[in-house]
Parts: sequence; C-alpha cells; structure tokens
Amino acid sequence: MKFINKLLRDEAGATAIEYGLIAALIAVAAITAMQSLGNNLSGTFNKVSTQLSSSNT
Repeated sequence: MKFINKLLRDEAGATAIEYGLIAALIAVAAITAMQSLGNNLSGTFNKVSTQLSSSNT
C-alpha cells in the first residue's frame, strides 16, 4: 500500500511530460514561422527573377 501511495505522489513523470508539451508547442510555432518566411522568400525571388527576365529582352 505504501508503494501505491508513493507512486501516486511522484510527479517526476508529470514534469517530463510538461517539458515535452512545451517543446512540441515551440516546434509547431517555429515550423509555422519558417513556412511563412519561406513563402515570403519565394515571392521575393520570383519577383526578382521576373524583373531580371524582362530586363534581358
């Protein structure tokens, strides 16, 4: 019975899960930001490429 009570009061696993959730949220935020940045860069390079192509003709 003491073992079960000790197991129920142990919160070390909960801390690891919380850190895992925080890391997952940070990863999702970073991926979202990088996708937005990638789309902006793609648009910029396409614009530069179009302008360079039109100036060559």
